[in-house]
Amino acid sequence: MSTLNFQLHCDNFGRLVLTDAQGIRHEGVTPVRAFPIAAPDEGLSLINFEGHEVGWVDRVADLPPAMRDIVEADLRSREFVPEIERILGVSGFACPSTWQVQTNRGQTELILKGEEDIRRLSQTRLLIADANGIQFLVRDLTTLDKHSRKLLDRFL
Repeated sequence: MSTLNFQLHCDNFGRLVLTDAQGIRHEGVTPVRAFPIAAPDEGLSLINFEGHEVGWVDRVADLPPAMRDIVEADLRSREFVPEIERILGVSGFACPSTWQVQTNRGQTELILKGEEDIRRLSQTRLLIADANGIQFLVRDLTTLDKHSRKLLDRFL
């Protein structure tokens, strides 16, 4: 477990406040994941309102429970990357095309402008940008059902 050299709490306005080892208060701190897709629970930078790093956490799990709850609540309020669990259908195999997908946040529709909007992050992980700028994650291609993989293969 890492040794933390700061304290973190919310002020009366709901802003994060970090007090460093020297006792200096940094108000309006924002937690930023170093690797939000590849390793979301590892490497967390705490950035002040001027954009300077005022704290670092090796692993989110290393935070004391109260601090971890505060940080995770803040991250949840700012991060929105739905994970595609199934591809239900596509309007056509030429772009732009409309995709019906089941995500971890429910069923939705996305518009794929071009094949270049599907970015391979690793052998089994994809990031798909829709026409509205929303990023959809396919965490593991091997866990998709056969129908979803077959549809996706037409675009890769």
